[in-house]
Amino acid sequence: MPPLRRSSAPLHAEHVGYLELLRTNANVRRLWFGSVVSLFGDWFNTLAIYRIVQDQSGSALALAAALVTKLLPLALASPLAGVLVDRFDRRRVMIGADLVRAVIVLGFLFVRDASDLWLLYTLASAQIVVSAVFMPAKSALLPNITTNRELLTANAWLSATWSVMLAVGAAAGGLAVDVFGTDAVFVFDSLTYLLSAVFIARMTVVSAPREAASEKEPVLRAALRQVGEGWTYLRHHAGVRRIVWAKASWGAGGGALLLILALLGDTLLPEAQTTGMGILFAARGLGTGLGPVLARAAFPDASRWPLVLGASIAATGLGYFALGLVPWTVWIAGFVVFAHAAGGANWVLSTTMLQQRSEDRFRGRVIATDWLLVTLVESVSVMVGGVLLEVGMGLRAAVLLFAGIQVLSGVLWTLRVVPAERVAAA
Repeated sequence: MPPLRRSSAPLHAEHVGYLELLRTNANVRRLWFGSVVSLFGDWFNTLAIYRIVQDQSGSALALAAALVTKLLPLALASPLAGVLVDRFDRRRVMIGADLVRAVIVLGFLFVRDASDLWLLYTLASAQIVVSAVFMPAKSALLPNITTNRELLTANAWLSATWSVMLAVGAAAGGLAVDVFGTDAVFVFDSLTYLLSAVFIARMTVVSAPREAASEKEPVLRAALRQVGEGWTYLRHHAGVRRIVWAKASWGAGGGALLLILALLGDTLLPEAQTTGMGILFAARGLGTGLGPVLARAAFPDASRWPLVLGASIAATGLGYFALGLVPWTVWIAGFVVFAHAAGGANWVLSTTMLQQRSEDRFRGRVIATDWLLVTLVESVSVMVGGVLLEVGMGLRAAVLLFAGIQVLSGVLWTLRVVPAERVAAA
């Protein structure tokens, strides 16, 4: 088995190229293959769920609840998920999560009418709880299979993959739902999880030693103790604590804007509503793919990243604010691309900073806390947006309101974090 792939090269050293990374690092290549297939199925699944909710309820608040079932369970499960990621073999944790999710998504086949929406919400929550273990495991494992020269490239490549699969999966998924129906989509999603597990099982990883549980300490007490240790670690490491709020600051307005994006699909193509939703989500995917690639090329020096994070939050808001001022035709997809290119840059740069600044034995809990904060903030944002739309606020007014909140979040982040980073650097 290969040794831990770390190096002493500074983060701003010359980064390895994308093709070189895939050619020379078999573990990253296998992780990427697994991501491609599972993410493709996930976006089919997501659009199918949104279509069912829209058809059975026709309510903005019900759709907001569907989005929250993909966010809030992730937040609630993240602290204990971080403990699992730091205690057990991360590769095996990911394989187990894929197998469990393959079973869960087949349960959506039993959702047939409005009386079954409770089952849809329950299954969606269960799927995300398992994902709350998979995603921190993936992020925490990445520094164990890359060198410092490879880490940013690997993060940007995997983020671009997420984005491309969002673009392709959303566009194809919207069409697939309209043509083949939701049942076929859920079966397909289940199969992609199984194939992802096969790719991950082929990885060969030697991780740092894990903390063993005391035989005398109950499992729950040990888990709660380790959660507390993770938060203590953040409290005493300001450089990590500042960055762990980057994605959450984006989510203050971004959560509601994602709800609005789903509703805009029905306005865009009334005769093929899921296809319209798919077009806008594909534009989102294209943007989140371009953003990290452009940021990696334009800002190789990590000392500039905190300012870039604040600017990217505000830029997302500016993109949506412009969208709120123009007629809603298919051309608004350009504003969506711009807005989410900024969001994608925020995601990848902040993730890379957390991976670099966190000790390996705490990294899973740090990444899980990152997920906890962003999903909590996004959940609140989504529900506030859903309530405002349900009580009569127009869709255009909602776009302008939450775009303004997004710009304000970026300004506040910049004013608070950038000076602190400069003081720490000095």
